[in-house]
Amino acid sequence: MFVRGTRRRRLVAQAVMLGCVLGLAPATWTHAVADSRVRTVAEAPARDVAVVFGAGLWRGRPSPYLAHRLDTAAELYRTGKVKVVLVTGDNSRVEYDEPDAMRTYLTGRGVPDDRIVSDYAGFDTWDSCVRAKEIFGVERALLVSQGFHIRRAVALCRSAGVEAYGVGVAEPHDATWYYGGVREMFAAGKASLDAVFRPDPRFLGEREPGVRDALAAAG
Repeated sequence: MFVRGTRRRRLVAQAVMLGCVLGLAPATWTHAVADSRVRTVAEAPARDVAVVFGAGLWRGRPSPYLAHRLDTAAELYRTGKVKVVLVTGDNSRVEYDEPDAMRTYLTGRGVPDDRIVSDYAGFDTWDSCVRAKEIFGVERALLVSQGFHIRRAVALCRSAGVEAYGVGVAEPHDATWYYGGVREMFAAGKASLDAVFRPDPRFLGEREPGVRDALAAAG
């Protein structure tokens, strides 16, 4: 009886350890792929396009986290690191339009309207990355997001065929930041499956010339 009990405890411990390893593997993958490609604004290489991922609206305006992403994108534009900003977010409901709110915010901070391109079907990070490549023809880009998300974004965009560097947006370690960090542990699992199985975005559609036209306007 004692031997069986010891064996059972050992099997439970091994199962827990295996579960921990499998649970951490996706996050380990995103860090391994992306750590060397996360930079500050000053360190980021020049690229034609910056991609800004949606992060929610409050009363029709960008949430604080999204506003900070857009502030960083505006700084990349002002310092000549990028020529065009692709804003990608959710517009699945008439009353909820992330890309237009993002565009309005950027123009208010000095980014010309004809240098901003809107992706209205960026429902998650994988969809945004695939659409950047397949719909808007983006081959190389700087990605803009908070530190807890940027590595997953870089890993997924690279898996989608975009040669990407990430610019991490610093945030105070408040409750939202910790929530985002915990959420990333689960989101990394989906990201690894997306990278392996490469599902089609929720909406793909026809190719759009927006980025090409904006780059032409930029000369």
